[in-house]
Amino acid sequence: MDGGPRVPEQRRAGSGPVAEPGPLRFGVLGPVRARRGEEALPTGSPQQRALLAALLLREGRTATAAELIDALWGSEPPSQALAAVRTYASRLRKILDPGVLVSESGGYAVRGLGEGALDLAVAQDLAAEAEKARGTGDLGRARSLLNQALALWDGEPLAGVPGPYAEAQRARLEEWRLGLLETRLDLDLEQGGHAEAVSELTALTAAHPLRERLRELLMLALYRSGRQAEALAVYADTRRLLAEELGVDPRPGLSELQQRILQADPSLAEPSSPMAEPTAAPVRPAQLPASVPDFTGRSAFVSELTEVLSSASEAEGRVMAVSALAGIGGVGKTTLAVHVAHRARGAFPDGQLYVDLQGAGPRPAEPETVLGSFLRALGTPDTAIPDSLEERSALYRSVLDGRRVLVLLDNAKDAAQVRPLLPGTEGCAALVTSRVRMLDLAGAHLVDLDVMSPDEALALFTRIVGEERVAAEREAALDVVAACGFLPLAIRIAASRLAARRTWTVSVLAAKLADGRRRLDELQAGDLAVKATFELGYGQLEPPQARAFRLLGLADGPDISLAAAAAVLDLPAEETEDLLESLVDTSLLESAAPGRYRFHDLVRLYARACAERDERPPSEREAAMSRLLDFYLATAAGVYAIERPGDRTVAHLEQSRYEGQPFPDAAKATDWLHAEAEPLLACVQQSLRPTTLRRAVDLLLVTIDLAESGAGSRRYETTAMAACESAAAERDRHAEMRARITLAQVLSQSGRFEAAEREAKRADSLNEAAVDPWTSSAAPNQLGIIAICRSMYADAERYLLRAIQAFQADENKPGEASAVCNLSRTLASMGRSSQAIELAERGIRIYDELGMSVRLANARYASGIVLTQAGRLPEALEQLDRALQIFTESRQRLWEGTTHFRIAQVHLSARRPAQAAQHAEQALAIGCIGGDWMRANTLTLLGKALGALGQPDRARACWLDALRIYEATGSAEAGEVRSLLSPIAAA
Repeated sequence: MDGGPRVPEQRRAGSGPVAEPGPLRFGVLGPVRARRGEEALPTGSPQQRALLAALLLREGRTATAAELIDALWGSEPPSQALAAVRTYASRLRKILDPGVLVSESGGYAVRGLGEGALDLAVAQDLAAEAEKARGTGDLGRARSLLNQALALWDGEPLAGVPGPYAEAQRARLEEWRLGLLETRLDLDLEQGGHAEAVSELTALTAAHPLRERLRELLMLALYRSGRQAEALAVYADTRRLLAEELGVDPRPGLSELQQRILQADPSLAEPSSPMAEPTAAPVRPAQLPASVPDFTGRSAFVSELTEVLSSASEAEGRVMAVSALAGIGGVGKTTLAVHVAHRARGAFPDGQLYVDLQGAGPRPAEPETVLGSFLRALGTPDTAIPDSLEERSALYRSVLDGRRVLVLLDNAKDAAQVRPLLPGTEGCAALVTSRVRMLDLAGAHLVDLDVMSPDEALALFTRIVGEERVAAEREAALDVVAACGFLPLAIRIAASRLAARRTWTVSVLAAKLADGRRRLDELQAGDLAVKATFELGYGQLEPPQARAFRLLGLADGPDISLAAAAAVLDLPAEETEDLLESLVDTSLLESAAPGRYRFHDLVRLYARACAERDERPPSEREAAMSRLLDFYLATAAGVYAIERPGDRTVAHLEQSRYEGQPFPDAAKATDWLHAEAEPLLACVQQSLRPTTLRRAVDLLLVTIDLAESGAGSRRYETTAMAACESAAAERDRHAEMRARITLAQVLSQSGRFEAAEREAKRADSLNEAAVDPWTSSAAPNQLGIIAICRSMYADAERYLLRAIQAFQADENKPGEASAVCNLSRTLASMGRSSQAIELAERGIRIYDELGMSVRLANARYASGIVLTQAGRLPEALEQLDRALQIFTESRQRLWEGTTHFRIAQVHLSARRPAQAAQHAEQALAIGCIGGDWMRANTLTLLGKALGALGQPDRARACWLDALRIYEATGSAEAGEVRSLLSPIAAA
């Protein structure tokens, strides 16, 4: 940054008189411009602009007439050059403020400009400030300042200005711009932005192939992104290019970096600057739940655990500490862990993470899901979070390295669930609670938490109920805590109920607990002891509260919304909210967030036991779950209809007997769908029984966007497979063929086309008599899509013509448009371009007339592919750009990535390999519809672009990665990649 051109006199000159309506502003980092306020001033002919530029760049010094003539015309000036210079100066003086362009000693100068009047001066100031910020370690500010400086460029400096002086200045300013850009990219890498930098660096190295610093930064960015082979290939390409073009070897720094990559130098994985900071202030999560104000007892455990945790933060070189608390449900593991974590938080200034792993429930939290949440809490952007458990765990440990963070893993199922979530670095600590002893958690400090001592139990009871009431009935209070089995959760529930009823005495409560018919033997091990404590709270509920408690416990989802709870209870929302809030007051229910409620996992089990025992008539249990399914089906169908106006799918769904939730707009509808993803799919899986099977499958059908957006594709696939199995077992052909089509869709989206084809063909065969209009159209349409992906175009045409006919018979215009767009892609691949383009335009017209957004994007996407194959590349790029904008606005991340891939294809066909490589990198970073198969396609395309850019070694690395994926999946595209590799291998 020190080598930038300077114009200090211009910036330091006194501020002259300011002409209305605003001060003078000049630009040289693009076309030479002059403005007064918002008014653009005429700067005249190219030679006149050249004179103005020469004066602006002379740092306020006087330029003689001879110097200006040389600047404008060089060694061959016209005969009237001096007169021309005087004319230009006179014209400029008329448009500028008085006293700005002055005559002096036979020459001219520009003086009296205000602060920031010249864009170059502003850029110089910003660059100098960035240098200072970097020197003090404020890398985020330095990067921001450099971006501001670079944003001042508006194309080529001094654009259109003739003369040797302007040419020399252009080269100098461009060199300075590249230097600033390299510095900013260096800051990107120092702050961990390597994945995002690869795309930009790929384009820059293509534009400036001999600039070694850019190559060096690209190698480092690729290496830190886990793409070592490509990083080494960049060096090989650079070495060959320098030898061919300049006859020299790479500079020592580049060669040294290659050796460090070959040796897997650990220091390369970290930012090069020891003072590196993230672009924003470090994220310090503070996720610990509130500690209960009446925490009582456990002093020995508190001291022991606090000492273990604090020692992990203080000891140099020590592996992070892990403490695991085990005990039966309700023994107070979470309360103790949260209390200890708050006491020790001072030793962990970089933050505290918390998660309920739901280990005692039917669906424990997936470690990869938890890691995604933790990484986001630690400041990692969604685009930088990898997919696999192993990669997320590795990134999590890297993000925590050098930080002092406490991680509280509550309610763990087993050690296998916990291991990927441990920090693994010194200075950090983990506190784990579980119902099981984690003997197989290596190095863990194990603590077995038993029930409270009688004194501790009585102290807890007293703090909640009040000293006066307990002192008057001490023996009765001892009877109460003994009846609770000295379990903290049971004591807390009993004491809270007593505290809320001022007319009760402690003896009344003790008498209730003494009744064996009202509670289980709390002295038994395991869940029975916990159930006894819940029996106390449940037995004291009013009948409407008890009914709500029982029925809400039947739902499998991790939580439930107020609207869904109202459906379960068949009550108005206001009355439902009152009941649920009263249950929250009794600690039998938790308020997860405004309008959302959840059970502790053991309380849910108890609630279900109560429903089986107490609900009358017993059919009400099934009726409640049926109402919940109806609510979800009606609401999800409404969301589907909002997203796809005119689609006849909703007309073919099973009749819902409960109204759905209305939405004011499409955005709110989409938000609901994604927020309810887990409860929706849990309801489907729970409803796969004969009486509700068809409605459950239809709910799966209308929530396909959960799989298509990538938000819940894994859980969706698992649920779809279960639906297929249940429908087949029940021999319900109607439900089975719909379930198999939804499974085929999600399998196609992940690139498993053979499995998808089997499911779709099975659905098609089940519908031989065309008894289901939806399957009659959806099955051949899906088979056509699969055939396109497998390059079986004759089959695709046959299937899609069937689909179009079926959609038309059903008067389903959006469905028809989908099949028409798919058919257009098929015909284009068969060389029938004119028909293909006509069909693509027809599909766009249908969607446009229906006012559909995301589906219109799908049509434009298909049109872009067809136009690309027809060679009409500008039109193809226009369609794909419009599709990309819609996908981005609609949060369809996988479609966004897939469209980047198609745009890259257009650029490659147009012989713009640099742009192709840039979009291919973005597709790789985001992900695509088609899973690993599409990743391999993208790597193949990226390799072609890199080859065209003169980077054969990096191209080979991409093709080798693609070949591994194709061979693993048995894809036919492996042959093309082998042929691409053969000439390189032979060379």
